[in-house]
Order: sequence, then structure tokens, then C-alpha cells
Amino acid sequence: MTRMSPLCNPTDFLPLKASPPFLLKTKFTTSVPSSIPRTRTPLVLRNAAPPSKSKPKRKRFQWRIQASAASTASSEIDMVRNNQGVWAAKQKKVVILWDLDNKPPRGPPYQAAMALREVAQRFGEVVDISAYANRHAFIHLPQWVLGERRERRRLDILERKGLSFPDESYICGVCGRKCRTNLDLKKHFKQLHERERQKKLSRMRSLKGKKRQRYKERFISGNHKYEEAARSLLTPKVGYGLASELRRAGVFVKTVEDKPQAADWALKRQMQHSMNRGHWDDMLIYGFHGLRLRMGR
Repeated sequence: MTRMSPLCNPTDFLPLKASPPFLLKTKFTTSVPSSIPRTRTPLVLRNAAPPSKSKPKRKRFQWRIQASAASTASSEIDMVRNNQGVWAAKQKKVVILWDLDNKPPRGPPYQAAMALREVAQRFGEVVDISAYANRHAFIHLPQWVLGERRERRRLDILERKGLSFPDESYICGVCGRKCRTNLDLKKHFKQLHERERQKKLSRMRSLKGKKRQRYKERFISGNHKYEEAARSLLTPKVGYGLASELRRAGVFVKTVEDKPQAADWALKRQMQHSMNRGHWDDMLIYGFHGLRLRMGR
């Protein structure tokens, strides 16, 4: 039998439990020279910031997006909350001033106004469109209007003589009746629908107060079929309907005095008024001394 050393403790004979680690209490002492006075100031590390009792301030969150330096747009974009409660970029507001004396429309006024609005919407939301001209701009007939009326008169003569036949019959936009020629359609419209319209207008003028307002909303203002048919069949007695077509497109039409550069002065006054209000970001001026000008606030 072999004699075991007291230092050996094999697990085959005596299973031992793991002993906890030794915790030694050590005391560090530093010797400070007697020449240096002892103070109770806290220890400050060279690379650390000094301790402060005040709590760190939280940065207020701002709804602003910083653009890159290479971007040509503005450096900051304002964020606003829309009706659905979603934050989105604030859209700029645009004001349009139109000088009809220098730049009248070269085609149908309604299409020209809508095209101008579409171009201005690229800069932001269009909040106001104003047009200025004297009375001569509304009674003057441009060449394209004279050409269209001359061509329509020639076709009417050929259809009456039986020398020209339309591909499809003319249809009334109010009642849907079919007519052989354009002159028959005009005759039908004037004898039936225009006469009925005049009766309704006479009846409206005889009423007063709320009755007149209700009658107008029911029989006069809501009759869009008659208005569309009248624009294509009836010829205005004066001019070619410039003011009415621009108002239909949402343009504020202002008639100025019959003086030289009266529209320019009215446009300048409106420009100054808009600048004083400050409810816009960009202003588009069309026709001011023959120039197309865009200015920002």
C-alpha cells in the first residue's frame, strides 16, 4: 500500500467541494511629504470633466431638417401638421399678378388661366390670382377670335346650301336633341332654352330676401348644362367673354381707368399690398412691361 502525501487530494478517494475565493483586505497607504499640505478637495482626473451637481439639459427637439451643403434648395425645411395629423414639409404660398394690357391670352382665356396656375403650382400653393386691364382689353377682338368666327360662318353657309355635311349630328347639350346643321341647333337653343332662361331670370328679379336666394341657387346657379351650351352657341354682344372666362378659372378681374399705364400702377399697388400682408412666399408677375418675373420674399 502506497503512502499518500498529505498535500495530495485526489478526487477518486475524497470528493471535495469548491472553496470560495479568498478575500484579502489590503490597506493602501500613501506617504505624503510633510511639505505638501493635506486638503479635502476631491480628486480630479486630467482627462475627465469636473463633477457638476446640476442635471444635464435636454435638447429641445425641433421639427427642422438640415439639407446638404450641395443642395440648391433652402438649408432648412419647416414642418407643419396637416389635417390628418401627419407632419409634412410646409408648402410655399404663391401670388400671381397678371397684366392683361401687356400680355393678353393668345388662346381661350380659361385654358390660358389654368395653364398659368399649373406653372405657378410648381413653386408652391397658389393662394391668389389677380388680372388687371382697362375696358379696351375686354371689348377688343384678337385675330384668333376673328379667324374662328370667320371659319364658323363659312361652314354654316356651306351646311345650309347642302355643300358640306358634318360627320355627326349636332346634339343639344341641355336636352340632347339632334340637329342637322349648326344653325338649326342655334335656332333650337334660342327659341327654347334661352327663352326659358329669361323667364327664370324675370321670376328671380321679382322675388326678395331668402326666397330670391333659394330660387337662384335652385334654377339659375346650378344650371351648368345651359352655361356650357351657351358658351359654344351664343356669341357675346361685346368682346369675346374674356372677363367671364377668367372668373370661371378663379381669377380676380379688375377693370382699371382708361389711362396710360393704369394697369401697371394697379399691379404695383397690389404688389405692395401683398408684401405688407406677408401671407406669401413667392410672387409671379406676368406681363409687367412685357417681362415674366418671379420674386421671392
